[in-house]
Amino acid sequence: MSTGTNRIQTNRQTTSRKRKMLSRIIKIILMAGGCTLFFACDSSTLYNQYQAIENTAWTKDKVYYFTFEIDDNTISYDIFMDIRNNNKYPYQNLWLFCNEEPPMGKLKKDTIECILADEFGKWHGHGISLYESSYPIRSNYLFPFTGQYTFSFRQGMRDSVIIGIQEIGLRVIPTSPSGKRPDVKK
Repeated sequence: MSTGTNRIQTNRQTTSRKRKMLSRIIKIILMAGGCTLFFACDSSTLYNQYQAIENTAWTKDKVYYFTFEIDDNTISYDIFMDIRNNNKYPYQNLWLFCNEEPPMGKLKKDTIECILADEFGKWHGHGISLYESSYPIRSNYLFPFTGQYTFSFRQGMRDSVIIGIQEIGLRVIPTSPSGKRPDVKK
C-alpha cells in the first residue's frame, strides 16, 4: 500500500508544481503585457487614427479623411503617414495625393512617395506578414490657425485598384524639444 500512497503523493506534488509554474508564467505574461501597454501609450500624441482599406483593394477614387483639432497654433508638430501593408502589395513604393484643409485659407496639396520595400523586395517596417511603416509628412510644422484640420489621402498609383494595403493612418505629435523624430518606423 505504501507504493500506491507514494505514487498518489508524487502525482499531487507534480500537479501542484505544474499549477505553480503555470501561475508564474501567466503572471509574467500579464506583467509583460501591462508594461508593453504602459510604455506604448504616448500621452503627448495629439492624434493617431487608422482607417482600414476595404478588402485591401484601394480604388483610385476612394479618399480617406482624417480630421483633428488644433487648439494651440504656437506649438510645432511632426505629422506622420502610417501604412500597414501585406505581402500581396505588388510594388516597392506607394504614391499618395495628400490634401490639407485648414479651418480657413487655401487648401494645400502634396504628393508623397512611400518606399515600402528595398530594391530586393525586402519589406521595410515592422512585422512578419503585416508590415507597418511610418513616413514623415511635415516636420516641426506650425499650423497657421487654431481649429479643425482635415488631411485626405488618395492613392496615386497607375493601377485603378491596388491590393495589399490594409490600413493607412495619420499621427500628429508635438515636436520633441531635442528635435529628434519620435518613433519613425522604416
